[in-house]
Amino acid sequence: MLLLGIDIGTSSVKVCVVDAHDQRVIASAQYPDQESPIIALQTGWAEQSPDMWWQQTGQAIAMCHKKGRYHPKDISAIGIAYQMHGLVLVDKEQKVLRNSIIWCDSRAVKIGDKAFEDIGHEACLSHMLNSPGNFTAAKLAWVKQNEPEIYEQVDKVMLPGDYIAMKLTGEITTSASALSEGIFFDFQFNGLSKDITDYFDFDKELFPTVKPVFSSHGRITTAVANALQLTAGVPVTYKAGDQPNNALALNVLKPGEVAATAGTSGVIYGVSDQLAYDVQSRVNTFAHVNYTAERKRLGVLLCINGTGSLYRWIKTSFGSALSYREMNEVARKAPAGSDGLRILPFGNGAERMLNNKQVGAHILNIDLNLHSQAHVFRAANEGIACAFRYGLDIMRGNGMHPTVIRAGRTNMFLSDLFAETFVNATGVPVELYDNDGSMGAALGAGIGAEIFASAAEAFSNSKPVAYIEPTNTQQFDVIYQSWVMLLQEHLGKL
Repeated sequence: MLLLGIDIGTSSVKVCVVDAHDQRVIASAQYPDQESPIIALQTGWAEQSPDMWWQQTGQAIAMCHKKGRYHPKDISAIGIAYQMHGLVLVDKEQKVLRNSIIWCDSRAVKIGDKAFEDIGHEACLSHMLNSPGNFTAAKLAWVKQNEPEIYEQVDKVMLPGDYIAMKLTGEITTSASALSEGIFFDFQFNGLSKDITDYFDFDKELFPTVKPVFSSHGRITTAVANALQLTAGVPVTYKAGDQPNNALALNVLKPGEVAATAGTSGVIYGVSDQLAYDVQSRVNTFAHVNYTAERKRLGVLLCINGTGSLYRWIKTSFGSALSYREMNEVARKAPAGSDGLRILPFGNGAERMLNNKQVGAHILNIDLNLHSQAHVFRAANEGIACAFRYGLDIMRGNGMHPTVIRAGRTNMFLSDLFAETFVNATGVPVELYDNDGSMGAALGAGIGAEIFASAAEAFSNSKPVAYIEPTNTQQFDVIYQSWVMLLQEHLGKL
């Protein structure tokens, strides 16, 4: 029995087909090869076309089929992972009304912050576990205020994964997990937040039917099945944001377990059974994929917008002729600490862990007679690792103390240098797995379709492929303290 996983990323769409019998990936594909564009009509804005995601999904599925390693008609369930917090608006004919305002867009920060003040800090944090801040609810309010002619046509408000499921099935659903990541969910009442809908005067009919993450979200239509060479009626049985899904892919489901990613953005994601929150809303709490009203499982998420996005910029600007592997080899030619060169990796929108401030990315302490390409590459790795340490210290202050962090051997964790730098910066060992978002989505589909009796069965064959322990934390602590001083200087100027 085969499972199809679809991962709608900012950079590309990844798909894979998994054999449910042994949880083995039979084939996978990614489209496009080059990173997808982000539309920035103004400074701090970030948009993508939902139709682009759908076209890329079809291309990636076709590429996977062409490998000839399975029969497409044998796929029996579909799971979807997606970039979090994006706003997708459709009319009654299910046509997209505007580009998606995606996760790293900062235009609605002031709207969300004002809502936080007006509704009240205690009410927002105790009921929604977050400030409305720079999340989907505030982005919808921005459209209502600034594009009323579009807002008046809106039939349903969705996140990116809801949109892809709609394109597959013609049905529109959402989940408690999705509503919570948009700051539309009230954890005290386990439903749509009356505080948010009343404050922004959102019609409750704008929001789709709420279903469990692991359940049927519709069946693919005949027209779509024919176009994608699939069987009509195959169910979509799982939808989750990329970070909860990454945690699922790493079998991070129990309180105290922690996952990390270092893709376009960087994330540490820990599971808790407490309705807790950071008083400054610098780290955020959402309903995890296995959240229920009776058995609360929360995902505590630290997000750094500028991780892989910084390294991509460094590659384009300083190493365009090199592959990422070659960049990492060059970086090793510079010593730990990069001879004092420091990089702040914050140039991709407002950073929640910095109280929604836009610090910008900075290359600091450049010595024209000393520093080379190798120093820039190594300092980028170190700057990203320092940002992870900064965020993890906030999580520690809120009671999250991981003894090991699980990560997929993908994106920046493909680099031995980055993985070593990460563990020395954080002081926490890392287990690496050959799992990614598309595989997590496929296994999630198997859980939702009850092909697996439990999540434990879905991950019965999951084993770490590497274990990396800290070896040089004292030296890196010196590097980190100098990095923090520079960050504080820049924060003080804002």
